[in-house]
Amino acid sequence: MPSKARPRSRIQQKNREVILDAALEVFSLHGFRGATLDQIADVAGLSKPNLLYYFPSKEAVHKALLTGLLDTWLDPLRAMHPDGEPLAEILAYVRRKLDLARDYPRESRLFANEILQGAPRMREAIEGDLKSLVAEKAFVLTGWMDQGRIARVDPVHLIFSIWSLTQHYADFDVQVRAVLGPGHDPFAEAGGFLETLFSRLLKP
Repeated sequence: MPSKARPRSRIQQKNREVILDAALEVFSLHGFRGATLDQIADVAGLSKPNLLYYFPSKEAVHKALLTGLLDTWLDPLRAMHPDGEPLAEILAYVRRKLDLARDYPRESRLFANEILQGAPRMREAIEGDLKSLVAEKAFVLTGWMDQGRIARVDPVHLIFSIWSLTQHYADFDVQVRAVLGPGHDPFAEAGGFLETLFSRLLKP
């Protein structure tokens, strides 16, 4: 029988978390191609050899980040319940996605950078778990439409529109704040606007 991997010590786990947080900062600013292990080690406050003890390459650090990120990104859609009130479920999903963009802007930019590069390190997950979940929820949305509980629209493009209209506030944060000017809370204002937009779009 193969031997089980030894559990990580508390210090090892802490160092991994420090490295991944530093990598998130570097990758979200510079993208995969522009980031280096030296930059990640510097932000983490560790030596490069110490970093390499935990992750053998830049690719390994990036993959670890993306693996955790995909689950975070899919959780709000998973929570859309087929037995709930349709419009309330959709608006709650919009709010969860907007909150995710507000609370995890670096993760949003990391995901966007990966997609813009053709998703070379996420294609399998996108064509697997993500695509399957979208198909599952599109089936739920279509059922609600067939019952006359929400207006008929393309369910997959509805999900796409929610992604784009929420993640925009993280991915283009500088542009949003520059246009709005001081004294504005983009996420609070966006929440009301998006609720009105999707309520009117989906009203039976």
